[in-house]
Amino acid sequence: MSLITLKNFFSDLSDFVKKVSADERIPARDKKVIVALVALIISPIDIIPDWIPIIGVLDDLIILAIVLDYLFNVLDQNILLSHYPWGMKSYTWIRRAAKTVTGLTPGFIKKWIWKYKPEPY
Repeated sequence: MSLITLKNFFSDLSDFVKKVSADERIPARDKKVIVALVALIISPIDIIPDWIPIIGVLDDLIILAIVLDYLFNVLDQNILLSHYPWGMKSYTWIRRAAKTVTGLTPGFIKKWIWKYKPEPY
């Protein structure tokens, strides 16, 4: 991957994040929760220390599963797709990959943490 392509990718990613975070269809509380969860993933401070074999990485994996579950299962896909800059083929691939991780998200956490209610149709 060339430097120009990588630069374009990060520029597109930045624009995508800005547009999704500015979307008024997503509750402000949900946006704050996602920012906090992503900060927990990036942060060197963990709930379970990473040096503990297997379960040390588990907290980051579960937090990632919660974020991906919100984006691909809770949130209406037309909201995400209205801002997605890379095309349907890559979106479908990412969504399929995310579904393998989102099975780690406990149902009671989804009901407790998210305020967004999808359209009933």
